[in-house]
Amino acid sequence: MIENLVHIILTNAAAVLAFFSIAWIISLVTRDASIADVFWGLGFILVSVLTFILYRGYDTRAIIIMALVIVWGLRLSIYIFYRKRGKGEDPRYTAMRNKNPKSFWIISLFKVFWLQGLLLIIISLSAQIGIAGQHPTKLLVTDFIGIVIWLTGFIFETVADIQLYVFIHNPANAGKVMNKGLWYYSRHPNYFGESLMWWGIFVIALPVPYGIATIISPLLITYMLLKVSGVTLLESSLKEKRPEYVKYIKTTSAFIPLPKKKS
Repeated sequence: MIENLVHIILTNAAAVLAFFSIAWIISLVTRDASIADVFWGLGFILVSVLTFILYRGYDTRAIIIMALVIVWGLRLSIYIFYRKRGKGEDPRYTAMRNKNPKSFWIISLFKVFWLQGLLLIIISLSAQIGIAGQHPTKLLVTDFIGIVIWLTGFIFETVADIQLYVFIHNPANAGKVMNKGLWYYSRHPNYFGESLMWWGIFVIALPVPYGIATIISPLLITYMLLKVSGVTLLESSLKEKRPEYVKYIKTTSAFIPLPKKKS
């Protein structure tokens, strides 16, 4: 099993690196490195479908996990594409480009596209191993618990994204802080939902051989959302642009939706 597992990961890693290399070439033509974010969700779909075609184990569990990843990946990629259309390159990548104007073209391959590919392979381990798992050959309680957790996360992320999109595109809200709907209880309910979905997939994969080892998947994406590309990065700029956001931080949970705190 361990040899097969290594083979699965190496095959998917090669496919993902090739996939993100194509995305990198497109970014050079369009001068927009932020298309990596659009390819992010699609990369998970690639890994899941490839694992299903080449290595799938117990069909029912494999189909469930693959379907969950496809739904998540498509929704995320379509939303990001729709949100960024006509706006040019994301300021995060433009800042990187301005720091290294002559060498950014090659730096972006390693620090943006292939780095995302590497993270994708690790985060998708629960899906890979869950799809390839030969045993148990029946659905267990953990499968249904995992599906419920995933559905909860999907609802949170989808509803939060819709609420934020509507808020941002209302001219009356210019310069204001979004603190309504799910955003009343969490400063980042969309990130919470995304993390929850990967905890759900981990729970589904838990009973299969080596399933427990894939806890690195939800742990890594939760850490990324909290400390790297999510909460920390976004809030550093929001506090400067919108003074009202400081008060929002004092009263509202950063991640897990909770009742308001007293200021």
